[in-house]
Amino acid sequence: MKNEQEKTEWMQKPVVVWLGAMLCCFLWGSAFPCIKIGYKLWDINSLDTGNTAMLDQIEREATADYVPIIRKEMQSFLKFLLAMKKPARILEVGTAVGFSAILMAEYDPVPCQITTIENYEKRIPIARENFKRAGKEAQIALLEGDAAEVLKTLEGPYDFIFMDAAKGQYIHFLPEILRLLARDGVLVSDNVLQDGDVIESRFAVTRRNRTIHKRMREYLYTLTHSEELVTAVLPVGDGITLSTRR
Repeated sequence: MKNEQEKTEWMQKPVVVWLGAMLCCFLWGSAFPCIKIGYKLWDINSLDTGNTAMLDQIEREATADYVPIIRKEMQSFLKFLLAMKKPARILEVGTAVGFSAILMAEYDPVPCQITTIENYEKRIPIARENFKRAGKEAQIALLEGDAAEVLKTLEGPYDFIFMDAAKGQYIHFLPEILRLLARDGVLVSDNVLQDGDVIESRFAVTRRNRTIHKRMREYLYTLTHSEELVTAVLPVGDGITLSTRR
């Protein structure tokens, strides 16, 4: 009995409680990296069933040229959304070399028309050539220019909108995006967690990334607190938001 009482008193000492709390925080904080390491060791992407030979080729070329394209897990999730939603009209903001647009054209189970916007001149001819190689040039319309201006010229509604452009501009694109989004449409925004930086204090982010950090936090807050939208933030790839109207 005496030993039990001494043990209880020892466990209640401030220093012991403090050390215990620190240990719990450490273990909790290390959980996410451990999960990521586990996924890496298991190679979760090995479960992916793959894409067409043409998409695989375009992905290899983009990787070799250091052109960012959507990650494997995002590719799988995009296919799932397309199968579920079956959109007839798709808008993409941020074409890059055309990989995502071709993937959507290939895996949408219904005939669809895709409008995609790109502002980086060096990538536009590559994207057009890729659309031709994939046999999708009649299905995908590439509009050149600043999305902030191009969006104003478009007429909706679009059943499915995929945002994968300059991350710091998402918040500026949003008013026009919502104008174009169909009543039962879906808005998908990619790379919203910025490798975890978005949850950090602005002082923990490098000075050159603070503007993007601030704008992305504003974008996430606007989506999740909008009276017009229902939004989920999901840890897929580099983080995505999935939004639809209430």
